[in-house]
Amino acid sequence: MAIKVGLVGLGRMGRAIHARLTENGCEVMAWDQDARAMKSAADHQVRLADSPRAAAAFGEFVISSITEDNGVRAIYRGQDGFLSGDVKGKMFIEMSTLQPMTGRELAPVVEAAGARMIDSPVFGTIPHVRQGKLYAMVGGTPDDLERARPVLEILAGKIALMGPNGAGYAMKLAVNLGLASFIQATAESLALGVREGLQLEQMLDILGEAPTANGWFAGRKGALKGEPADVTLDLKTLRKDILSVVATAAIDGQPMPLSSGVLASLSAAVASGWGDRDIGDLAQFFREHMGQKFN
Repeated sequence: MAIKVGLVGLGRMGRAIHARLTENGCEVMAWDQDARAMKSAADHQVRLADSPRAAAAFGEFVISSITEDNGVRAIYRGQDGFLSGDVKGKMFIEMSTLQPMTGRELAPVVEAAGARMIDSPVFGTIPHVRQGKLYAMVGGTPDDLERARPVLEILAGKIALMGPNGAGYAMKLAVNLGLASFIQATAESLALGVREGLQLEQMLDILGEAPTANGWFAGRKGALKGEPADVTLDLKTLRKDILSVVATAAIDGQPMPLSSGVLASLSAAVASGWGDRDIGDLAQFFREHMGQKFN
């Protein structure tokens, strides 16, 4: 029998997850709060639910992949949310990038309703989803991971159990902090060099051979130069993730001076209307808007 999956979230990642699951024989019913996303999905013959509750009723497995913590709380606990219906025996796979405390808050509520939940944020781009090569970082029990594995293995080439509920989110925040810090450092490096009269193209060539070179840098040189680029992750979402880093660290009593600086730069970009642009565009924003102008 085909695996039945309820899916909430039809953004870039959610649409790719839907395509990957259906291509691998799963039956999927999807929902999104955005009417435009629902219309686009309907135009592509996606089977749609009229609420998160209906999506959960359809699937033995229920995946959510949306933007932020309060939104996830609403789809679980709100009117017509997952838990407003009978969810006994269901397996919830929460794939958003959230604060660890959100996973620790929701898991016992789901368990009290007779279901199970793991947090399983992932890293990778849309092509990784389509190829089933995401990296899933799981928070939950070993038994719950084993139950979710048939679905996760369709989407992810690597799966790591990080610890109890919330631990997957903690690891994803650590990953995104490293990425954001690298982008910030690159933006500052390029801005400094340009101010000193260096050629941007030559700087990028040399940085591509430097000890800090990595796969992300190699794939985003166009964006770092200011050329139009496909959006892999937008600046407002990365800002949300770094805000989650700072908030989580504050609860833990852990100083995060670098994270606070990165958050300030991302907040400036979002406030200036760059929020929907790719994270690689932070370098262009930094060069054009963060420097003092001399006459």
